[in-house]
Amino acid sequence: MVDMRLEVDVIPVSDVDRSKQFYGRLGWRLDDDVAPGNGVRIVQFTPPGSGCSVTFGKGITAAAPGSAAGALVVSDIVAAHRDLVGRGIEASDMWHGAPFPPEARVIGPDPKRTSYGSFFAFNDPDGNAWIVQEVTTRHPGRT
Repeated sequence: MVDMRLEVDVIPVSDVDRSKQFYGRLGWRLDDDVAPGNGVRIVQFTPPGSGCSVTFGKGITAAAPGSAAGALVVSDIVAAHRDLVGRGIEASDMWHGAPFPPEARVIGPDPKRTSYGSFFAFNDPDGNAWIVQEVTTRHPGRT
């Protein structure tokens, strides 16, 4: 089997400059901001420590702004939550239990801080949804 790595996820946005400011405020690295053709603009950011980037812009997707959902993995959910809130990002309270549906969520991080067990969420200005999950020990076969 050939290795396949997810490198870029395209997210639909309505205002490229507003989104660029938001993802910069998250502390993500700006990789590129180019306009290779008439009516096309491509902006790419990479979260710290990630091998996968997000791309948004103008003329690159027909998807509706706010229709994307993504997941981020952190080693310390409390520190990650504190960092984003400190950057002025509106984030949900932390929860444990299942990430879906919302009725299955229990308030607060997992009391035992079980790997894969604690979450919080935030949205970008268009409503693209991000869930943040704490992973301290990976399941076998995951890197």
